Amino acid sequence: MFSTFGRLSLIAACLAIASCASNEVAGRKNTSRSFTTVVVDAGHGGKDSGAVRRYGPPEKQVTLDVAQRLNRKLRESQLRTVMTRNSDVFIPLDERVAIGNRTANSIFVSIHFNDSRRRGVHGFETYYNSPYARSLANRIQQKLVTLRGSSNRGVRTANFRVVRKAVYPSVLVECGFLSNRGEGAEAASGAWRETLADKISEAIVEERYGAGVYNASARAAANAPANGSPGTF
Repeated sequence: MFSTFGRLSLIAACLAIASCASNEVAGRKNTSRSFTTVVVDAGHGGKDSGAVRRYGPPEKQVTLDVAQRLNRKLRESQLRTVMTRNSDVFIPLDERVAIGNRTANSIFVSIHFNDSRRRGVHGFETYYNSPYARSLANRIQQKLVTLRGSSNRGVRTANFRVVRKAVYPSVLVECGFLSNRGEGAEAASGAWRETLADKISEAIVEERYGAGVYNASARAAANAPANGSPGTF
């Protein structure tokens, strides 16, 4: 049994926790329909190679390539962009979040490739934390799973630091499993990376301006080859 003092202390602690949670949500901003800038985050980099059980190139390499292609496509669509990294350098997670949080009227899109001990696991996943980012996450996932042979592993909430600590809508996109033979080979294809960037860009532009306004790049093939191309690493 709690004493009166104990009960009061417990109530005070609960109120404090609720207040902190409320302040965290209250500090978030819904720019999902008004953003003018996209912060493009290429996962990993430098000393952090990312996925290690892989058939494809190192994760840090393919995330940067997809992010650079996405950056170009968004600029072609008249959106401003900020890259958290544009070369093979290590950027701490908190600095990535800080870049996004100090970029006014923005959204944050983090590019990753997945990994699993089970080589048969494959497919796309998209993660978010803020309810303001749910629509963007769903739209990106919907575009990716239109690709030939894709597997839909769903849209999920997560506590990844880059989505949990973000002020603006933030999503993390897993563009397939480098630990899977087929998807690892696809990741090595420049045509496939172009297509991934195109689908993500299409989702972002439609989130801002509505369906049907995106002009896909001629370089993005809807059915990119799964076994390499002139753009292969």
